[in-house]
Amino acid sequence: MAKYNPYDNVLETIEAAAKMLSLPRNDYETLKYPERELKVGIPVEMDNGDVRVFEGYRVQHSSLRGPCKGGIRFHPDVEINEVKALAAWMTFKCAVVNIPYGGGKGAVNVDPRTISRAELRRMTRRYTAMILPLIGPEKDIPAPDVNTNEDIMGWIMDTYSMFKGYTVSSVVTGKPIGIGGSLGRSSATGRGVMLITREILHRLGMPVLDTKVAIQGVGKVGGVAASLLAKEGMKVVALSDVSGGIYKEKGLNIEKVMEYVKNGGLLHDYTLEKVEYITNQKLLTLNVDVLIPAALENQINKDLASKIEAKIVVEGANGPTTTEADKILSTKGTIVVPDILANAGGVIVSYFEWVQNIQSLTWDEDEVNRTLEKILIRAFNVVWDKKKEYGSTMRMGAYMVALDKLCDARRIRGIFP
Repeated sequence: MAKYNPYDNVLETIEAAAKMLSLPRNDYETLKYPERELKVGIPVEMDNGDVRVFEGYRVQHSSLRGPCKGGIRFHPDVEINEVKALAAWMTFKCAVVNIPYGGGKGAVNVDPRTISRAELRRMTRRYTAMILPLIGPEKDIPAPDVNTNEDIMGWIMDTYSMFKGYTVSSVVTGKPIGIGGSLGRSSATGRGVMLITREILHRLGMPVLDTKVAIQGVGKVGGVAASLLAKEGMKVVALSDVSGGIYKEKGLNIEKVMEYVKNGGLLHDYTLEKVEYITNQKLLTLNVDVLIPAALENQINKDLASKIEAKIVVEGANGPTTTEADKILSTKGTIVVPDILANAGGVIVSYFEWVQNIQSLTWDEDEVNRTLEKILIRAFNVVWDKKKEYGSTMRMGAYMVALDKLCDARRIRGIFP
């Protein structure tokens, strides 16, 4: 069987959206190719004196609408087609919510749990030095992603600043508050998932109170979304992490679960309330109102799609649904709110952080959350209207909105030289 290539998903979706809009090929052809792909070898002296070389990447998909923007992930299975796909999704995500960025993405092939903190710091700094020609506040602004956090962003900022000879806060977002990070940034993606889930329920005339939700992932996205959805009165009945999942028909005590996870606990050992232990696959096929895949890409494939019972899928992760699975879900009448809209909260607040850094000012958390909600709901409304106009899925609606903006920028700017 051919290896799954997420970039093929991207290309197929671009072609489908362009066809619905009747766009001439010249308008969108450049969007099928990343502008730059950099692969680097990262030598690191380990604590025992040995030298290991890690492979790293930085891909800039498009700078049509502004500097490239996108996270850096540290994961042992990462490869170039995944990074290309993630960079392209960022391009469309920024366009759909109408913030002045293009898409980029970075990665290092490493499991950070297998190396010491000192080794991680040395690797991060050397990786930053290797991608230095590509990044900068006006060129490409990294952020946290899978297995990276605000500490790692702080190291990247400091390394970049040392090369420049002065502090450059705006080179990364998702930094610690003490060096220019934004209030509300760490919870922004999960908050966005909550806002979009609430909005789609309103649009479909479904009650928010006691709506049953299953969430794959309890990290920066899934965990925050679970807490906020529970506060809205929804019933989170299932959660999962790398070890497996837990299920409770009457709803989990999310405060207890999140405190347990925060202290390093794995869900397959969770005993603070009576739960049923389930697999990640079982979680995805539970009979719930809303399913939120908030882990990695390619979780819902064509074999699983026919077994999904949720009425609504809100994509908290990037690319969790394959193109074939998407078609099956559409045929079944399952509403899928696509990743480029559903998890855009993170990049929106990253944009706020960048603006604050450039202008040397700070916003309070209420202002951050209020402005996030305004931008995200406005984008939802535009996508919903486009979906209705073309009788399409939410995904095609979102891609058509984004493609319109990107192609408009291409027509205005033209092709150099």
